Amino acid sequence: MTTEIEIRNMTRAEVDELVAWAAREGWNPGLHDAELFWATDPEAFVAAEIDGELIGGGAITSYGGEFGFMGFFIVRPEFRGRGFGDTLWHVRRQRLLDRLKPGASIGMDGVFEMQDYYAKGGFVFSHRDLRFRAEIGEPPATSPEYDQYIVPLAQVPFDQLLAYDRNCFPAPRPQFLKPWIAQPDALAIGYQCDGKLRGYGVVRLCDEGCKVGPLFADDSRIAEALYERLAGFAAGGPLFLDVPENNPAAMALAAEHEMVEVFGCARMYLGGMPKLAHERIFGVTTFELG
Repeated sequence: MTTEIEIRNMTRAEVDELVAWAAREGWNPGLHDAELFWATDPEAFVAAEIDGELIGGGAITSYGGEFGFMGFFIVRPEFRGRGFGDTLWHVRRQRLLDRLKPGASIGMDGVFEMQDYYAKGGFVFSHRDLRFRAEIGEPPATSPEYDQYIVPLAQVPFDQLLAYDRNCFPAPRPQFLKPWIAQPDALAIGYQCDGKLRGYGVVRLCDEGCKVGPLFADDSRIAEALYERLAGFAAGGPLFLDVPENNPAAMALAAEHEMVEVFGCARMYLGGMPKLAHERIFGVTTFELG
């Protein structure tokens, strides 16, 4: 047996294995995350192996070369503390830089205890993204005055959705959004007024309960209207929402619904922080792909 590590692209089947590892780590992936993440960028998944055995992996997603995101970074517990994760992380970072256009930035959501490590790799702290949990019993009461504005996202022209999403994400991501809003075991809705999209949200079934992501809205009133209906999808189980701490209105939404903080990550960027409408981001899409 050798201790020489080989870094290569992952196969589709290995992405399923990576998602299974994530479930064991308590990351609570969505039921269809593997296929959706693969559809977004099949070249994003990087494997580490020793003697033909998969020991770690991660994603380096490129959004049209305009923005990159490092996530889904896992090394099997028995191979930790031996430098393999350090090698994998640095190779992933360089590979992603090579995939991006000059001047493009890279984002990541890193666990707090690794923040200093990522800073040594050039990443600069932006804010905290905090995971909140709510126990949804009966479907929550909704505000009937907003019923006329809530529509299935499939009814919204895709170009309009893509333009709205671009205010809240650093690059266009059509390859991600098309399958994401159409995935099974999920609800995707928009808030449309006078033919204009003013917010949207998606909730998907996960190993445990459901996760909302993203939840984007022009203001807290619209975010509340969307949240009420997304929470109804999760009735009878837990609901998770990943809230950016730099949006006070988003934090207030979590507090209003008595959600409990259960996890968190540091959002960090390499190569400059993108200009986003942070006041519209009430829930980030995923910790794995941004």
